[in-house]
Amino acid sequence: MPGPNQFRLPASVSSASSAGLSSVSRTGAYSRLLHSTSHSSSASAVLHTIAHSRPISAQILPNTLVNRSAPAQTAKMSTMQACHGHNEACCNIPPVVTSGYTPKGSFSEYDGLKTYVTGPDDATKGIVVVYDIFGYFDQTVQGADILATSDDTKYKVFMPDWFKGEPCPIEWYPPDTDEKKKNLGAFFSKNPPHGVAEKLPAFVKTLSAKHPNIKSWGIVGYCWGGKVVSLITKSETNPFSIGAECHPAMVDPEEAKGIKVPLILLASKEEPEDKVKEFEQNLSVPKHVETFKDQIHGWMAARSDLKDERVKSEYIRGYKTVLEFFGKNWK
Repeated sequence: MPGPNQFRLPASVSSASSAGLSSVSRTGAYSRLLHSTSHSSSASAVLHTIAHSRPISAQILPNTLVNRSAPAQTAKMSTMQACHGHNEACCNIPPVVTSGYTPKGSFSEYDGLKTYVTGPDDATKGIVVVYDIFGYFDQTVQGADILATSDDTKYKVFMPDWFKGEPCPIEWYPPDTDEKKKNLGAFFSKNPPHGVAEKLPAFVKTLSAKHPNIKSWGIVGYCWGGKVVSLITKSETNPFSIGAECHPAMVDPEEAKGIKVPLILLASKEEPEDKVKEFEQNLSVPKHVETFKDQIHGWMAARSDLKDERVKSEYIRGYKTVLEFFGKNWK
């Protein structure tokens, strides 16, 4: 079954099923671009930063359900031991597939958005997943399946395609031409996090109408989607009972003061340490904030190199930590 995105790749790329593409920025530079386009009239300086970031290579999977595979992470990972946060996770994560993942769910349409749906039909709790700017990658879809199948509590998981088949194409990185810079600036202007946050209450209302057995909703967001989680959980129209931010972009400690539901934030080494600490201090709800100190921005989603054993172990631990927090704090 084909995926919802028909990527507009150059012919030389689309014809090479597993061919290496041009390099992609390996830092958290795209989140800095998000911040610049949200709060500044000029994104040129940030685009310059991305253009000069250290690269990693990327691949596109041939004609799979999701179609896209993550950039390979070439940074050498440390051998530091994992710290299990507040305590050991209680869930049972299935074996993680390092490449060529076969999704367990399928696509349905809600409010005109193609949506990846996974999990048991008799679940009474639902999770909305907000992906990162790269859309449906194998690692992100596998993460949705983990959330739906790894805990004693049954969760039905929904991941809508907010970009409507037009995620940020990997071939735009690095933005080394005027056209790429223009395209990236237009992408972030077209897809600001607050735009999705404003649509979520109506989207959840539609989900609830079509799945009346689901009585309570949670939200998980990656990178760009993590910012969406902050915005909606502090909103007066928030429909969610709990939230999770995984390597969130644009961490704003002021937003934490308004968040009204239990929240877990898992940061990478690339989120500003001072802002993460202040964000935690400003939360007045049940919380768990932890930094995975040897992981890059994106390790639980599209940028995760699951062939690297250290990354894979921390990918698994990240999902265990989220599920454990949900199990203890989602009433």
